[in-house]
Amino acid sequence: MRYRTFGRTGWSVSEIGYGMWGLAGWTGSDDTETMAALERAVQLGCNFFDTAWAYGDGRSEQMLGHLIHNHPEKPLFVATKVPPKNRRWPSRRGYTLDDCFPPEYIHEYAEKSIRNLELTRIDLLQFHVWEDDWAHDERWQRAVEELKRQALVRAIGISVNRWEPANALETLKTGLIDAVQVIYNIFDQAPQDELFPLCREQNIAVIARVPFDEGSLTGTLTKETAWPAGDWRRTYFVPENLEASVDRAEALRPLVPPGMTMAELALRWILADSTVSTVIPGMRKPRHVEANMASSDGTPLNPALLKQLAAHRWDRTPTEWSQ
Repeated sequence: MRYRTFGRTGWSVSEIGYGMWGLAGWTGSDDTETMAALERAVQLGCNFFDTAWAYGDGRSEQMLGHLIHNHPEKPLFVATKVPPKNRRWPSRRGYTLDDCFPPEYIHEYAEKSIRNLELTRIDLLQFHVWEDDWAHDERWQRAVEELKRQALVRAIGISVNRWEPANALETLKTGLIDAVQVIYNIFDQAPQDELFPLCREQNIAVIARVPFDEGSLTGTLTKETAWPAGDWRRTYFVPENLEASVDRAEALRPLVPPGMTMAELALRWILADSTVSTVIPGMRKPRHVEANMASSDGTPLNPALLKQLAAHRWDRTPTEWSQ
């Protein structure tokens, strides 16, 4: 495992982190298997874990807390998120700070997460949605500064809405944000335009999420793929999105080097950008952990291949199903 500096915090974090969304909204989760996958990740050098209160209403946080207490000798970094009060993902234009993150609510959920994790403080507390219209509202600014003063939180981050990487720029300029989490993958290259240059200028850590485009960049989906009722992917991969995603993945397939999977290619493409501090694939099985962690070996992709992959950029705008 290779490590990168996490922005201005100075933390040394594994360039392959662990996304823990799989406990909420996805079918097929098994707690025993998940814990085995988490343990295997630690064995292979992963030290950055991204969870949220909304992932199983605290259950994911509790499992992460259990993992951390199993390894008191290891510096494992905890990133979690405050859910929007109105429980709407993503946020929409016109939502106010009072709708999503009133100050007392920020404190309430920071403390809830600390209890779930059974820790005394959180390394990175993130807002689970964001609107740049809130950038200069002093109420959230005072709230996060107070959490830091109380030593309940070490760093503050925001998770940017899907396909809206510019909807955070004014907020980052306040100097109060230590990390930004954004969808970044072979298809979703837009963060390179404005977000990444600002993060480099401000020394803000970048967490790349959804590296496999919710599954299409694993190359395993077909136009007949279906998910059980209640699975989040069933509402995301509506026919118009599933068909387009599969077509684009198939167009990418000829570029996958011999001996490499499309998922490995997806991770190595992200790691080619030094602006990224860590990438957080979702992993619920030890074999997925082993495959993803193997991408962190320092072997770069061929520059000619990177140029070809840049042509697979897919600019999209939010829709009713793109939560």
